[in-house]
Amino acid sequence: MPIEEAHAPIAGHSFLVPSGMKAFFAATIGYSLYYICRLSISVVKGPMIGEGLFTEFELGLIGSALFYSYAIGKLVNGFLADRVNVRKFASVGLLISAFINLLLGFHAGFSLFFALWLVNGWVQSIGAPSCIIGLTRWFSQKECGTYYGFWSASHNLGEGMTFVLTSIVVTSLGWRQGWLFSASLGLLGVLIFWFFFRENPAYSNTTLKLAVDSKSEQAGVRKAHSRLLKNPMVWLISLSSMFMYVSRYSVNSWGIFFLEKSKDYSIEQASMIVSVGSIFGVIGTITSGWLSDKFFNGDRAVPTVLCGVFNAVSLTLFVLTPHFLALDLGCMVVFGVTIGALICYLGGLMAVDIADKGAVGAALGIVGMASYAGAGSQDIISGYLIGANRSVVDGATAYNFLPMGIFWITCASLSVLMSFAVWGIQRRKQARVKELLAASAPI
Repeated sequence: MPIEEAHAPIAGHSFLVPSGMKAFFAATIGYSLYYICRLSISVVKGPMIGEGLFTEFELGLIGSALFYSYAIGKLVNGFLADRVNVRKFASVGLLISAFINLLLGFHAGFSLFFALWLVNGWVQSIGAPSCIIGLTRWFSQKECGTYYGFWSASHNLGEGMTFVLTSIVVTSLGWRQGWLFSASLGLLGVLIFWFFFRENPAYSNTTLKLAVDSKSEQAGVRKAHSRLLKNPMVWLISLSSMFMYVSRYSVNSWGIFFLEKSKDYSIEQASMIVSVGSIFGVIGTITSGWLSDKFFNGDRAVPTVLCGVFNAVSLTLFVLTPHFLALDLGCMVVFGVTIGALICYLGGLMAVDIADKGAVGAALGIVGMASYAGAGSQDIISGYLIGANRSVVDGATAYNFLPMGIFWITCASLSVLMSFAVWGIQRRKQARVKELLAASAPI
């Protein structure tokens, strides 16, 4: 149950302050609509390339602009979200993102498109910290993990809606209407945030007091940060997450285009196949924490390695096999479930587990920066590899996707190797603790 239910009317409104559950649903639905305004470009890539508006490499550069600005913005806006009204912050961020999608529906040259998508990456980074901070203000520490897991499904919900609904609009009406459609859903999200994502009345000020006041506590935080930076596990987790985000966003950004050009699916069919991964990703996301606690005694490394192996195998089959609908759908089911779990493990839970309480934010910041640096790099590299291996035969454009596929599979495999290294370090530490306990036990 929420920390506190408020029943005092808000000034200027006749209705009551929404409960924590209403805020939770607003955060989940609202953030899924953030995602639609971020992934709309994935659906319109094929038609825009087909009309000669951009090359594959140009779209790769544009896509990377969002990820790099998102990576930096996630760190900066995370600190800022602690000090502002998160309802207004989330609403303004999505409003700007929706407006950018609206502008792109009228088309823009490469330079303007690049600049607008760069700004979109920055305002997109407002969504996650605003939602998470809002939820932590409504729910107790014991409840937050559960609600965080369910809220994380908004990623998959947004991806699924983009690949299904936006693709239907693009197929039926054209790529311009696809941008306008995503802008409309973004505006709907603004209304949801504004009217339902209310602050817990217990937080009457928009600025929160810093938890660290004394010099001794500040020194403790500095030591916690120092220990974190010297811990090889945080860097291995960051690298593993970075390579995992390459494979995740490779499929999100280029999967539809790959299926269209390599396996002769229509845009609608290709979008449906990719959306299956997003839909089944919900299962991996919401069950990952519970499964690691229930069957692995809170050890995240073992399930991370297992999920990574299945993820790499499914991606390999997806890329290297010919057109076979049942196999492609099966690959996306496995890929989606494992990516959903890996996002929770590598992108959050493992970093929290190894960090002192005074360094949790720093750990998440390091992992987040590495993750989205990987996401941005894949768009440039994938776009280059696709464009460099394009040929025109008798007036028809053909693509050799093997170099791109090898790049995706290599990154997924490197993520598994890094996770395995984390597992090895954990096992050595556990063995050392057992030896010390045995040596200190009375004879």
